[in-house]
Amino acid sequence: MSYSVGQVAAFAGVTVRTLHHYDEIGLLVPSERTHAGHRRYGDADLDRLQQILFYRELGFPLDEVAALLDDPDANPRAHLRRQHALLTARIEKLQKMATAVEHAMEARKMGMNLTPEERFEVFGDKDPEQYAEEAEQRWGGTEAYAESQRRAARYTKDDWKRLQAEADAWSERYAALVTEGEPPTGEAAMGLAEEHRRHISTWFYECPYEMHRCLGEMYVADERFKAFYDSMRPGLAEHLREAITANAARHTS
Repeated sequence: MSYSVGQVAAFAGVTVRTLHHYDEIGLLVPSERTHAGHRRYGDADLDRLQQILFYRELGFPLDEVAALLDDPDANPRAHLRRQHALLTARIEKLQKMATAVEHAMEARKMGMNLTPEERFEVFGDKDPEQYAEEAEQRWGGTEAYAESQRRAARYTKDDWKRLQAEADAWSERYAALVTEGEPPTGEAAMGLAEEHRRHISTWFYECPYEMHRCLGEMYVADERFKAFYDSMRPGLAEHLREAITANAARHTS
């Protein structure tokens, strides 16, 4: 059975002009011609065209495609082995590209969908991605981290402004509480610790008391977090850790 150039073009998703060009350069010469000189392609021609299009998809120039297909030492099995190796390499490359794109997408989630002007307006000199890489390394495989990323991806500039305003207001009140000498086990401190936990649960991920207790320990053990909280008021990190511990105990005992 043979097919016209128009039929083959439709089968393969190429243009008639492309098939004419392949014929002219000897890359794909149809096995038959009608008495009127019209091209007719057989099954072997279609097999060759399939090989041509495969190698072209992988970026091979036409002269290299011709050399590969006309290699006297090559056979259908050899072509399959070569194609498998090429496809494997292509898949690995595409996977690396996909990973790079995923990282770029993740980098945009924590406020990076904002313009530089909007980011400065919302966060001022605080970089919302300051600990993003470490957070992913520590908790990237957890549901809490995944939930935090999902929520953050939906936030608008107004959402970030509300979040930041709540955090700033809490910081001012907690710093004033420490300045006034309120004990971390007092009602006022435990109340603000509970507010801190609920802020996390509302904006980022569900934060049960045991997780909140672990965060409190980290705020003291990690020098950067300690410096962040102590910048609000010297000694605030340890005060907050004790308040979080006391608040968790009264809710879980």
